[in-house]
This record gives sequence, structure tokens and C-alpha cells, in this order.
Amino acid sequence: MSFPFTPDLSFPLAPQAPGLSSRPLIQPAGCFRFKDEIVQEPLHQSSLKSLPLIARGKVRDMYAVGDDKLLIVASDRISAFDVILDDPIPGKGAVLTQMTEFWLNKLAHIIPNHSTGVDPADVVAPNERDQVAGRAVVVKRLKPVLVEAVARGYLIGSGWKDYQATGSVCGIALPAGLKQAAKLPQVLFTPAAKAEFGAHDENVDFDYVVKEVGRELAEQIRDVTLRLYTEAADYAATRGIIIADTKFEFGLDDQGQLHLMDEVLTPDSSRFWPADSYAEGISPPSYDKQFVRDWLETQVWDKTPPAPRLPEEVASRTAAKYREALDRLTA
Repeated sequence: MSFPFTPDLSFPLAPQAPGLSSRPLIQPAGCFRFKDEIVQEPLHQSSLKSLPLIARGKVRDMYAVGDDKLLIVASDRISAFDVILDDPIPGKGAVLTQMTEFWLNKLAHIIPNHSTGVDPADVVAPNERDQVAGRAVVVKRLKPVLVEAVARGYLIGSGWKDYQATGSVCGIALPAGLKQAAKLPQVLFTPAAKAEFGAHDENVDFDYVVKEVGRELAEQIRDVTLRLYTEAADYAATRGIIIADTKFEFGLDDQGQLHLMDEVLTPDSSRFWPADSYAEGISPPSYDKQFVRDWLETQVWDKTPPAPRLPEEVASRTAAKYREALDRLTA
């Protein structure tokens, strides 16, 4: 979840992610099944009336809970090529929420986080509890640090493109001759500047972060980012998953203390690769929305809204990959 502003209750209207259309809030297709587990009907967009809506992102809806807390609802929306699809991925929001909570608990010894322990069901009206069950969290209201903290352990994505063009990633020189998806000699901190809502973030160097937030905070963000990634990657390796890269978001409380916030180490904010299918020289398969992207690439579509309607098989296979990542990490 990325909101390029400090949420403010004075907003008269809630910002909405580009391509997010008015549509039924809960899909009428009935319940979906993961293995032997019945899960709730997909939620494309929440519609809480008991709390002020602050913003809608590509996946999450944000509501104010008093002056010092926020309710974050992870919908089942999915985006591809910066377009939000009309068809949700069943269970996706619950998976993202559960995975974030797992990592926040596991990494809490490194840095404070946004958790409050408040039950989302206690802050909404009784008839709205089905919209938050299993997919929402009540968090501290923090001032976001408007820099994305990216950690890279492998050469892939925009880092691979940067390396091909310059021999470096975000200004960090690398040895010649590395292949796509190669494990890097050391984990890199490669920050990104937050773009305007709906646009791509831009890779920047460490000096940019220093200019934006000051050297002391920049160094703290870098050091914490590398430690979070390293501990998470080491644990994931014991579960047969490679975390190729990930992005963290941080915020400051009223005392200026740094907190980890928002989405943490999920398939939406990270590249998770099955270790048993990893190889250099290719873009390895991953636990994310690759099925959706691959299917969309076969369609006649100009990558502007509206996107083609998603076949149920593609949605189900995508949901299964998200669930598999959660099960592997937390079982």
C-alpha cells in the first residue's frame, strides 16, 4: 500500500486509485474454497459508513479511527500494468493481511511497527463486520517517510535493467558478467522516490534519501531495511522460498521514532521464488500475480482501463499461488 501523502481527516473526498470503478462491493459468485477451507466471498471494494474514508489504493482502503489510528482494509482487488481489474482474486486480501501480521510479529525485535492490537470488529458497525473479518487491521496513525526502502538480494526486475544499461543498480557498481536473477555479492539497499498516485516510483541513490530525510534517519532506514530483509530471507530459505527483493515502508510517530508500517513481505511487495525451480539466466516463476499478467499478455488490450474480464480459472490459480506462499511460510 502506497499513499504518497500524510493522511488528513480534513480531506473532503477520498482519493481513489485510477481505474477503480463503481461496482458491486461483494461479488455474488458465492464462497470459494482453498483446499478444505471455506473462505469468505471476494471483496472488491469496502463500503464502510461508520468511519470516514481517507483513501483507496490499488488494493487497500483506508479509514480514520479517531485522530490517532487508521483502519486498513485489504480488498481482493488486483492490478496489472497499473490497471485495477474488475475481477477480484478470492482470498487475496486475507492472505496479504495474515502474511503481514506474521512478519510483523516475527521481526518485532528489530523495529517498532504500526500494530495496535485493536480488533477491527470493535471499530465498525455490527453490520459491517463481514467487510473487515480476516482482512483488516487497526494501526497507529504515523507520518509516512516518502521514500520506499527496497532491499535486493538478487538481480531482477528494474535492477536487472539498470545493471544491463549501466553496470550498477541505483548507483551501486556491481561485478561484470552477472546473469539475470543472479544472487548478488551482498544485499543492496536501493531506495525509490514515491511518484504521484498511480505512477511508477523512481529508483534513486542513497544521497537522494539523505537530502530528503537527513543523514541520521537515512542511515537508520538503510540499516533497518537490510536487517529486516536478511532475517526474513534466511527464514524463508528454510521454507523453500527465495525472497529475491522486497520493499518496506516506514513512518514516524509523534516523538519521531521510526516504525515499520503498511504491507510487509507479501507477494505484492516482494518477489518470492520457489527455491526448487530457481535458476540464473531466466526470470524465475514466482508466488504472485504472474498468471494474471501472462494471460493478459495474450489478450488484445491496450493496457488502459477497462481491463479484460478475468476467467475464473486464472483467478483461482492466482489465488492458489498466494495461498501457497502463506502456507509455506507460516505452516
